[in-house]
Amino acid sequence: MSNLDQVKPGMPWLPTRQERSQKALSFLLSVLASVVLLFTTGLNGKLGWVIAFFISYVSISFITEYRRAGIPAAQDSLLTSISRFAIFLAIIPIVSILATVISKGWRGLHWGLFTQDMSQATVNDSIETGGMLAAILGTFIMVGLALIFTLPISILTALYLTEIKGKFAGLIRFLVQAMSGVPSIVAGLFILSSIVYPITQSFSGLMGALALSILMIPTVARTAEEVLLLIPNDLREAGLALGATQWRTVAMVVVPAVKSGLVTAIILGVARIIGETAPLILVTGGGDATNFNPVSGPMGSIPFYVWKAFLLGGSEESSYRTWAGILVLLVWVLILFMAARLISSRTRKR
Repeated sequence: MSNLDQVKPGMPWLPTRQERSQKALSFLLSVLASVVLLFTTGLNGKLGWVIAFFISYVSISFITEYRRAGIPAAQDSLLTSISRFAIFLAIIPIVSILATVISKGWRGLHWGLFTQDMSQATVNDSIETGGMLAAILGTFIMVGLALIFTLPISILTALYLTEIKGKFAGLIRFLVQAMSGVPSIVAGLFILSSIVYPITQSFSGLMGALALSILMIPTVARTAEEVLLLIPNDLREAGLALGATQWRTVAMVVVPAVKSGLVTAIILGVARIIGETAPLILVTGGGDATNFNPVSGPMGSIPFYVWKAFLLGGSEESSYRTWAGILVLLVWVLILFMAARLISSRTRKR
């Protein structure tokens, strides 16, 4: 048996034991150097230690790699260290928000929170009195109506931009992109001035759904357009070659091929609007009692529940209600984004 037959396949892209030891030593030296910087400079506190550690780690890693493999390796180490520090800075606020909401929100959770409304209680009453039933139900109804209004408009807009490509495609694409940057309170003011004051003269869940639809349309339309652009033209040409009309090809070939992507677009659109507060404050009235009728009477929502508990409260109970509402809303958003990621990952695998 030759020596080549005895060679075992390896993974040269993984760091060797010596390289791992060097990285561990660089880390320890960086910790010691950061402590020295804290005592010898004006840096102090947690933020000061993070800055001192970053300076120490980048410097020591640069010198170590320069001595080991020259300037190219040192430059690579410098950029890698900066990239990791940027990722660390991006993760800090996310982790901080999650930790704060969970640590303060769980104290306000109880079974009555999901089975009672606030019609017989105030935000300063005992935490066991009253709950978010009206707010949760109102959010479900308004988001569901907004989805019904938004889905056909957004999908047809995306199909026009990708399949029809008429002379107004550029203008429509520009308007959709401009709508995605419109502040949420503008959508509420638009519904308030164009429908509530001149026509209905009353607050309702339907008005809130219309305001949310304005915010949801650009998200779903833009995402659906990007998904439709991923479909190869060969599929469209095959349908046309078989004698099908353009719209039959779109309905029978293109849309089924991007079904998972369209579902992802819808989930992202719902996640975009589920936490909006400003338009709902203006047009829904924020009722405390459970209301199943979206066209009559004020309707509550989770964002309005949180805003009201924060604004009118001044006790420990109102603080518990505020953080509990934020926790419930955050869990909903996380579930929606996780579902979108799961569906999109399955689509890429297929």
